[in-house]
Amino acid sequence: MMKHTGKPSHILIVDDEERMRYLLSKMLEDRGYRVSQAGDGVEALEMVRQSSYHMVITDIKMPRMNGLELLEKIKPLQIPVVFITAFATVDSAVEAMRTGAVDYITKPFEEDRILVTVERTLRLSRLMTENVELKQKLRKAEEPGEVIYVSDIMAGVMDSASRVAKSDSGVFITGESGTGKELLARYIHDQSARGPNRFVPVNCAAISPSLVESELFGHEKGSFTGADRRVEGKFEYAAQGTLLLDEIGDLPLEAQAKLLRALQEKKIQRVGGNEEIPVDVRVICATNKKLNRLVEAGQFRKDLFFRINVFPIHLPTLAERTEDIVPLAEYFLKKLDMIVPSPRLDETAVKCLLKYPWPGNVRELANALERAAIHSGDTGIITGKTLSFLTGSAIPRGDHEGFELPVGGIHLEELENDLIRQACERAGNNQTEAARLLGVTRGKFRTMMKQSKKQG
Repeated sequence: MMKHTGKPSHILIVDDEERMRYLLSKMLEDRGYRVSQAGDGVEALEMVRQSSYHMVITDIKMPRMNGLELLEKIKPLQIPVVFITAFATVDSAVEAMRTGAVDYITKPFEEDRILVTVERTLRLSRLMTENVELKQKLRKAEEPGEVIYVSDIMAGVMDSASRVAKSDSGVFITGESGTGKELLARYIHDQSARGPNRFVPVNCAAISPSLVESELFGHEKGSFTGADRRVEGKFEYAAQGTLLLDEIGDLPLEAQAKLLRALQEKKIQRVGGNEEIPVDVRVICATNKKLNRLVEAGQFRKDLFFRINVFPIHLPTLAERTEDIVPLAEYFLKKLDMIVPSPRLDETAVKCLLKYPWPGNVRELANALERAAIHSGDTGIITGKTLSFLTGSAIPRGDHEGFELPVGGIHLEELENDLIRQACERAGNNQTEAARLLGVTRGKFRTMMKQSKKQG
């Protein structure tokens, strides 16, 4: 039998007979285990509440608190328990196992039998620990993030999201990268009747074009090289829940045709299979691209576009919801309290945040605050100077000190007309967006356009 190696497992031996505790302890310590002792159940209970143990070996019959009572008390701690007793009857063995004991050994015992039982129980202990840790990670990963806002424009977005969540309709979320499209999709899922079931996000842009269909619909064994078993796709995995197809604009045309059929028929076929598999899943699509332009260019199917565009929701850029910048910043700083104790913004930092255009939107804001919090040191106070790294990333709104009038001068009307044209092109002829790009109100922009047309 191999000697126990690595970091020693901690075993608690509970027995009212001191000689028995000594024999077991010596046997296990010789094998490299760390051993502690308790004289009865009451003492053992106090010890497991104060220290961590990988398993407990306990007598059944003891004064003050017997082994079965001890097992019931420590069961919530998920510590494996092995009973060892001289009172070996079928009834006591059945009762011990029924209560939740891992194993049962009788006195007098053989050393090999004890050691085999201990090794098997410690393997179970490791699995139990890994299972608890995995569940904690999954709960953390699945915790829905909060949607932080005070602005009217986001209030309208959240009202639309709350309304559509009550139905089972498809949703089409658009917005620039970093605006929170997946977060909004999770919110819709959580508020819907499907909330208790899975939310499965899929980034279509991150999947190899040759594997998209297998990823979405699954595949049968032998359907392609390396397909050594049947695999379910995301549609089946998200059954009864919600499937988010993020960056839908990057889906290959062939996969688009199969996706359209899946949405219409609510059935799929695995790659390499002929069976029609019904799927009950809500599909939410999201993109940062202009799908109508991709349709015009022949890169996205028009019928699929109409199919997914049942209930469109557009997420504004952070520059369009400047009222939300400070509340969002304060929210992110609370989450950073584990890194820097009580990080906070001073007045100069607030001005800096409000002046910066945030091309990376909410994601960039979160990353910038984490960086700033680390730079703030022990004080935790974030200043405008702490955020000075932002100025090199983009030109802040309203910061035109770097512009110099050419020696020969300029033609102001021609420059203004050219800027209006560029803003319209970049905004896809959306006047509100074009006005934002030029830093003017929509009314002012319309006046500028009229004057431009007259001059043209």
